[in-house]
Amino acid sequence: MVEFAHKSVLLNETIDLLNVREGGIYVDGTIGGAGHSCEILKRIGNDGLLIGIDQDTNALKKADSVLSRIGSNYKLFHSNYKNFEDILNELNIDKVDGILLDLGVSSYQFDEGSRGFSYNYDARLDMRMDTTSNLSAWEIVNEYSKEELTNIIKDYSEERFASKIADNIVKKRNIKSIDTTFELVEVIKEAIPLKFRVKGGHPAKKTFQALRIETNDELGVLRSALDSMINRLNKNGRIAIISFHSLEDRIVKETFKYRFLDCICPPESPVCICDKKRDIEIITRKPVVATEKELKENNRAHSAKLRVAEKI
Repeated sequence: MVEFAHKSVLLNETIDLLNVREGGIYVDGTIGGAGHSCEILKRIGNDGLLIGIDQDTNALKKADSVLSRIGSNYKLFHSNYKNFEDILNELNIDKVDGILLDLGVSSYQFDEGSRGFSYNYDARLDMRMDTTSNLSAWEIVNEYSKEELTNIIKDYSEERFASKIADNIVKKRNIKSIDTTFELVEVIKEAIPLKFRVKGGHPAKKTFQALRIETNDELGVLRSALDSMINRLNKNGRIAIISFHSLEDRIVKETFKYRFLDCICPPESPVCICDKKRDIEIITRKPVVATEKELKENNRAHSAKLRVAEKI
């Protein structure tokens, strides 16, 4: 098994903007290898509490290993961050002082070839962040309709040949199920004209991304959790979200924008009747991106965008 190694993106910027306070309660909803959480744990002191959540049991083992060298005032949960309210209720915690989400897939999950996330390793199609969940990429590839596959690939990756790829998937699986990553790569390559395959990155990159997003309902989970997370922040508590995909970033941006509005009545309305009240300040008017130095040291940082808001 590959050692759980993952270099945290925008580490200093995230911790600084999260404004971690001594004695505070903080939630890392995607704790991974605990790179960000290590810094949080150092800053909250003995009277604070760190709550770490992750779908990946290997991530939790790694997090426990590194956090235990710093302190003991943390609790780890094998769950999806969409269930964070259940976790807070279990701990009898009403509000927290900060929430962090580092979205996407860890370097470890890509490098662990057997997980089926990467087109560079031959493995059974899987892509589940939580290996106990029922839906894997195999079911999507072999059971979704052509229309469903087309929409997923087009919407989640902006793949220009989405329809051709979906059509070829259906044709091939009618002969034999598509079971492995390399089998799927070949199906994708066949659907993309040669002159487009030789340009840019790997021809399967976009389709694999789309399948991963669908397998883990990444966008749906983010939409369902964001408002609840803001609601559970203490006054002056902050939420920091690192996204790696334009659709994720758009969800965060639009949610923050709506929560910042003081009124949503139509412009022609003479008086406000909506009762909408602003309840956050947007700390990052533009998303924070990696420095040139970090980009050279960590390739994963290229698409990272950090947005932060504060409860008022």
